[in-house]
Amino acid sequence: MMKNKKELNIFLENICENFEPAPDKRQLTDNTKKMLAFFLDNEEWVKKSCLNGEDFKTLSFDVVFCDNEKIHEINRDYRQKDTPTDVISFAIFADSEPAERFVFDEEINLGEIIISLEKTKQQAEENSHSFLDELYFLLAHGILHLAGYDHQTEETLNEMWNMQKEMTGVLDV
Repeated sequence: MMKNKKELNIFLENICENFEPAPDKRQLTDNTKKMLAFFLDNEEWVKKSCLNGEDFKTLSFDVVFCDNEKIHEINRDYRQKDTPTDVISFAIFADSEPAERFVFDEEINLGEIIISLEKTKQQAEENSHSFLDELYFLLAHGILHLAGYDHQTEETLNEMWNMQKEMTGVLDV
């Protein structure tokens, strides 16, 4: 699948232990890697990302699944928004000034994606999607933020949604 072979390290943690259905970590990891590989194979997308011109062999990031209470706390404390949300990304590499970005041992740590499983389930039901479809859509959204994409306008939001649809389209879910 990937033209330029890179090692992709995705670290998943589920702190929402009693949530049903319990996410299958292996399947989520494999599918997240597929979406990231698809992103990296799209030269136009990479050129518009924080990875443009970077020399690396490994990309890594963390994904944390939590409940509405925890993501509400994070959203309030870090974004000054006093409400639960679906996904929050902490883009370590993309949010650093280019001169301050570092590649350690040929590896880039992109940051962390936090997803509320409760909010994911709620949105899936509201939009008549499967839980997994919604979860992967949010993971793709988080990956794009880690790569430096943002949605400050309706146009950039639509661009990201279209990219998310393409990224999730490579999955068999």
